[in-house]
Amino acid sequence: MFDRDLWREIFQSINMNRTRSLLSGFTVAFAISLFAILFGIVNGLVNTFDSAFVDDASNSIFVQSGMTSKASNGLQAGRRIQFKNEDQAWIKEEFGDKVQYITSRVYLNVIATFRNEKNNYSIRAVNPDHQYLENTKVTYGRYVNESDIKNKTKVVVIGRLVEEDLFLKTTAIGKYLNLNGIQYKVVGVFSDDGGDNEERLIYMPISTAQQIYGNNDYVDQINLTYNPEMNFDAAIGFSNLLTKKMKDRFMVSQNDQRAIRVRNLANESKAINQFTFILGFLVLVIGFGTLIAGIVGISNMMIFIVKERTKEIGIRKALGASPKSIVSIILLESILVTIIAGFVGLVIGMGVVEFAGPFLEKYFIKDPSVSLSIVIGAAITLILAGAIAGYLPAKKASRIKPIVALRDD
Repeated sequence: MFDRDLWREIFQSINMNRTRSLLSGFTVAFAISLFAILFGIVNGLVNTFDSAFVDDASNSIFVQSGMTSKASNGLQAGRRIQFKNEDQAWIKEEFGDKVQYITSRVYLNVIATFRNEKNNYSIRAVNPDHQYLENTKVTYGRYVNESDIKNKTKVVVIGRLVEEDLFLKTTAIGKYLNLNGIQYKVVGVFSDDGGDNEERLIYMPISTAQQIYGNNDYVDQINLTYNPEMNFDAAIGFSNLLTKKMKDRFMVSQNDQRAIRVRNLANESKAINQFTFILGFLVLVIGFGTLIAGIVGISNMMIFIVKERTKEIGIRKALGASPKSIVSIILLESILVTIIAGFVGLVIGMGVVEFAGPFLEKYFIKDPSVSLSIVIGAAITLILAGAIAGYLPAKKASRIKPIVALRDD
């Protein structure tokens, strides 16, 4: 039940000790604002890392070829490694259910024309599984399918910005797009969270590109995702075994780092998770260290207030006040000061993060923010901190004997 007299007395006590309350509250406010700013920066860094991989499946593995840098099996260095369709099929057969999705890529550059509009674009010729590796979102129509691969159909799936660039007054679906003099039917339009460059791409069936632009079965890159049920060690073991077997297949030295390169996103994901964990831990240490300093300050203030009010507390007890009521007064005053100061600090910290956010993007800190869970956690922490700061002074006040207090000068 709300006790108006009790709260009036608490506010009168804070008012009588304004300077001391402000100084003690300042430390708590500073701690919480620092806490909020640092957490906002950490969230911004996490957002930057997330956006770097947002358009790739987190379990992706990229296999690229290059020139051999070491002689091996009687073959000289400087030999170019060329992947073919059969290499993708071999990986699928060799590793079975360890491979979730797999696709090859062929890269091309074309001039695309529709009526009076034209522009230069990059083409990725791919297999249907590419959609899942790239997290491509088909907005209209469909993606490249197995029938396209089998029949080598002249169809393309264009990015949202390609449609905006070329199809000014109409929709692209069903229209024919001229790519370097060859007509392709647009069967789909996609969006991609990877940004404008990703949405200015054109996808076509890899078999179509191989027939028209090279009349061969060459591929520039093989991408796959490992079975998501694998843990980190299994995923790394899989990519290491894949690297070894690919080098054996192409008679490349196991020490040759240029001929065949395998990049597993699991490594990068783990490094990023470790980095953000350490950063978050440091923020907690700094934030709680500063907060503890604030708690000590408020506790000292409450001890001083108890000392100043010794005679008053003695009179209260002489008139029948219970130790519990004395503890309540001191504890509530401590919690109130801590909460007010803490929330002022939280508002300042969130305001700084909100204001500085747009300026921090060039430092790779994207959309810094303080999450709701942090706000709730801070509220609980402040209540506990206030209770801890006031507990010892409150217990001391409750043990004051009236006769001793009345003699106090």
